[in-house]
Amino acid sequence: MDAGTSPRERYRAQVRAEIKQHAWEQLATTGVAALSLNAIAKQLGMSGPALYRYFASRDELITDLVRDAYRSLADTVRSAFDAGADVAGLAHAIRKWALDDPQRYLLIYGTPVPGYHAPDDTTTISDKVMVVLIDAFAAQPRNGPVSAPASRRALSFWTRVHGVLSLELAGHFAGMDVDPAQLFADEVDTLL
Repeated sequence: MDAGTSPRERYRAQVRAEIKQHAWEQLATTGVAALSLNAIAKQLGMSGPALYRYFASRDELITDLVRDAYRSLADTVRSAFDAGADVAGLAHAIRKWALDDPQRYLLIYGTPVPGYHAPDDTTTISDKVMVVLIDAFAAQPRNGPVSAPASRRALSFWTRVHGVLSLELAGHFAGMDVDPAQLFADEVDTLL
């Protein structure tokens, strides 16, 4: 908060942050389909209607969470790239982010929330990750003729990385004799 904000604005921002923190905790334990504003209100010691002064609807709260998740991932990827990570390093940064915050990953890349449609501006935030990947592929030395533009290679890379991550986070490797970290590393190596 900057110094020009009023005490009321600071309080409102603080309560909104607390609501979102409780929502993240709820998502981690019950999943997004069971997100309950009334349960969050009870945890905060307020009535359900009082919570609606901070988020007008469940969808508005979900949208805020989606935007936060995309921003967090975009910041992670941008920081890794700015620190000198190559394409493989970016893939591992994405995986670490996903494993550290699986509920955030699954909110933006998992099963769609029934009845929820994210506003168009969330795409703008998510595009920031792809911009970094395209830059990384454009900077990557290539042996022989380049068969596809950096944007096409980045998109193919993005889909395959998320395929493995989504399977891992959804528990589809359980009971298999598969080391998810090694499978992920092998997939990244194959893509490069």
